[in-house]
Amino acid sequence: MRKKIIIAASVILFSFSAKAQGILGGHVTGNVQLDGQISSRDSVIGSTDVPQKLLSNARADILYTNGDFSAGLRYEGYLGPMLGFNSQYAGQGIANYFVSYKTQTLAITAGHFYEQFGNGMTLRAYEDRYLGIDNAIRGINVMYRPVRGVTLKGLIGQQRYYWETRGLVRGVDAELSVNDIVNALAEAKTRITIGGSFVSKYEDDETILSDIDGYKLNLPLNVGCGSVRMDISHGGFGLQTEYARKGQDPSIMNNYIYKNGEALWVSASYSQKGMSANIQAKRVDNMGFKSVRSESGEMLYINYTPAITKQHTYAFLSMYPYATQSTGEIGLQGDFMYKFKKETFLGGKYGTDLHINASLIKGLDTTRIGGIGTDGYTSTFFGTGDTYYGDMSLEIAKKLSGKVKLTATYGYVVFNPVVEGHEGDIHHNHVVIGDMTWKINKKNVLRVEAEWMGSDSKYDPAVDDKRCGDWIMGLVEYNFTSAWFISLSDQYPYKDGVGNYYNISVGYTKGASRMQIGYGKQREGIICIGGVCRNVPASNGLTFSLTTSF
Repeated sequence: MRKKIIIAASVILFSFSAKAQGILGGHVTGNVQLDGQISSRDSVIGSTDVPQKLLSNARADILYTNGDFSAGLRYEGYLGPMLGFNSQYAGQGIANYFVSYKTQTLAITAGHFYEQFGNGMTLRAYEDRYLGIDNAIRGINVMYRPVRGVTLKGLIGQQRYYWETRGLVRGVDAELSVNDIVNALAEAKTRITIGGSFVSKYEDDETILSDIDGYKLNLPLNVGCGSVRMDISHGGFGLQTEYARKGQDPSIMNNYIYKNGEALWVSASYSQKGMSANIQAKRVDNMGFKSVRSESGEMLYINYTPAITKQHTYAFLSMYPYATQSTGEIGLQGDFMYKFKKETFLGGKYGTDLHINASLIKGLDTTRIGGIGTDGYTSTFFGTGDTYYGDMSLEIAKKLSGKVKLTATYGYVVFNPVVEGHEGDIHHNHVVIGDMTWKINKKNVLRVEAEWMGSDSKYDPAVDDKRCGDWIMGLVEYNFTSAWFISLSDQYPYKDGVGNYYNISVGYTKGASRMQIGYGKQREGIICIGGVCRNVPASNGLTFSLTTSF
């Protein structure tokens, strides 16, 4: 029934815009992406034969725009899904469609849409194709600006669940720019923005038994989550904070307990020419919020807790990425960047860039008071428990000449396997990286990268964590004629590890199209983007990718 309503609304909105503006005057754009993989068995790294032999993920996005009106759809095909993507994606069809009407004061979208309230602590509907996550909402989304400085949002719909929709999500958000509303503050150097949101979900009742007396739990059918936020800036200073609180929400993620959830995020920053500094802190306690209480995978998250660990790009620093623990964590991150000026002792002829980053994430200080059907535990607000993750990195980047740039990095990582649901000792890793780029001429660029990681961890077949041990890595990448590139790399655990992970890839770019083909071995592990993660199994074989836009 809801699908029919959405389709009807789309047709009405489309017809209105066509009459008002003339459908023939519109503009069509789009992009196409095809990724494929062939993997064979390798008992050392743990890769297995793929029954289908060839795996592929494909998508095509088409967007039509005509003045204030736009409409789009996305085709997706997973035949079958590439390694690391959930098998429930298998199939093909129109996965996303929408129509939208937008002006400066009003925006209405019917169909699939993505939205975020504040920092996402109450609602974040988004897509990340590389993580295989898409929690788009299918329904109605409205934004309205009644006066200058006031933005109101409201939405209702169901979340995407592979090829279906699940749950029912409803939300409102308001944001006020104080300087735009209060005339006396219009020219003030201090800028203040405040906001708040409330999101609720509805879910039918089901039978869950208490582990104390065997009685059926009295499950809340409606669960609400609200937040307040503030953003203050003055010159180079900035302060952003948001506090969220969630009602009783027993689910498989928290073992069906009734404790309320809460989260606090604070960020303070300062910047000026050649220097910036930022410090962030957050505390999360039982803030997992999904539209279906029995869903334990990566889908159907309604909210998002901002990550406060650096998203490393180098291989060994990102070997142990951190996944935000929605059940409970408390953490702190500091970031500092400074540019030593040219023609100074430390700056030299071209200047020198310094970047320091450090973070520490711990569990909460909790006391257990019961299991299913109870509040579960109590926690102290500032108390801390076990160390989950910590890292520190020092990066120095310097141009040695007009064509050669060198980046040297040292990093230290502390990682507790418990955050991935495993047992074992905490890993302590030292990482050293050298990265040199040589711009030979306008069309030819050579990049060479070398990494070393020393760890106190050793490979244990019973645990089968193939990241353990001491590692070395080399990479050579050459871009020539501004169109072709070739890359060779090898990661090898020379002590207390297992496997040898080499890769060669070749790519070609022409206009808006790009092709790439590679062959090699991929280590089993975890990929994380912004604190959201997915498992990636080991693979051994060929990969290819084609993207184009029009």
